[in-house]
Amino acid sequence: MNKILRGTIVTLVVAVCIALSYMLITFPPVMAGMAAKTMCSCVFVSGRTPQSVKDKELQVFPGLASLDIEILPDSSVTTSLLWHTSKAIFRKGLGCTLLAERSEAAVRNQRINLPLPPVPNLTARWPSGNVVTTVHPPGVDVQRVEKAVASAFQEIDPDNPVFTHAVVVVYDGNIIAERYAAGFDSNSRLMGWSMTKSISNALIGILVKEKKLGVEDPAPVGEWRNDVRKDITINHLLQASSGLSWSESYFIPTSDFHEMFIHSDDKAAFAASRTLEHPPGTFFEYSSGTTNLLSRIIRQTTGDSVYYKFPYEKLFYKLGMHTAVLETDASGTFVLSSYCFASARDWARFGMLYLNDGLWNGERILPEGWVQYSTTPAPAATHGQYGAQIWLNRGSPGDSLATEFPGLPNETILFEGFERNFVAIIPSKKLVVVRLGVTHNNNLSMANLVNEIIQSLPK
Repeated sequence: MNKILRGTIVTLVVAVCIALSYMLITFPPVMAGMAAKTMCSCVFVSGRTPQSVKDKELQVFPGLASLDIEILPDSSVTTSLLWHTSKAIFRKGLGCTLLAERSEAAVRNQRINLPLPPVPNLTARWPSGNVVTTVHPPGVDVQRVEKAVASAFQEIDPDNPVFTHAVVVVYDGNIIAERYAAGFDSNSRLMGWSMTKSISNALIGILVKEKKLGVEDPAPVGEWRNDVRKDITINHLLQASSGLSWSESYFIPTSDFHEMFIHSDDKAAFAASRTLEHPPGTFFEYSSGTTNLLSRIIRQTTGDSVYYKFPYEKLFYKLGMHTAVLETDASGTFVLSSYCFASARDWARFGMLYLNDGLWNGERILPEGWVQYSTTPAPAATHGQYGAQIWLNRGSPGDSLATEFPGLPNETILFEGFERNFVAIIPSKKLVVVRLGVTHNNNLSMANLVNEIIQSLPK
């Protein structure tokens, strides 16, 4: 064997060993952490069976459902893979929290001032309540709407299921179609994933209305006081244009996303530690990290005595969103990038708030002009794809076809999350479409579903 060949083989062996070592170090914490947090939330927040979670949510990565998962009597979940064990704990009113750096005792002993939920009015009609009367507005092809909704549940490939859990269609303020998969109903709390980012928009908007924050204010981040990051504004954070370095990849275990979600108890502090890569306002970078910074800013602005009541009393309860639950990280800050559970009807109510320009039953929840600001494309979002924590579909200047979501109307306002979860708002049609589920493939088309419903409405 000549020296060149021998050297090549040695190099390959070393490379393989490094790759295997990398996988052994990085994959187990991510896989175990994802499984523990997902199982905990779906079981204790949504009321699901462990098997249904294994069959659906945990199919996102091959082998995830086969991990050693234990549901404990103290309302917690542990998951083990090779040398690593992860644990997520449930606390009433706060959902589930994945432990990373702090002890379980320290997290469970946090003093949280939770809101008192209002007494539900069981006779209140939609949208304030849940008494829904079937409405067939003039000009609406109801059968076509129902057929479109049914198509979202149709399984065309057993090896690549869509696993739609719920669809709700609201037209002109009325629910005109609604359907749930077996095991789910109108009260089922369902994960919105990054749809939650739009809730951060609303909460910042409320603080702007109360004159406690301004969008052009420098972001009050203590870690940035003495360096170039002090020029980042709240507006830059809202528009995902902070200029901070960030990798959002969900499938690379060492990405900033997983470093924050799996290894950090204080997700805002992790995001604040990122370096400046671009001048603020010049580069669009979708980032769960900057959303969690916004959540900490909300916490600092309201104070802990108010913070945990604030989203509920100032937003959810006013809209009748009584199923909504926001989860916190181990530091006690809401994970507004990703962790809100709510029923499909409640997600529809949230969409209606933006359809109605921030008004609800005559009360101005969001400040005047806030929805217009929030749905104006960020200057750095060159395809007109993002406003303020809200996805858009405007297209590039001069090219309305160069869109983020081909096939959807350019006017679409979108709260969009992982696994094809979305709230689509079509203002000119007075339409809100909610779809919630667990889709890990391309067998469900958001554009086809929404467009078919649009074609069912009066011209």
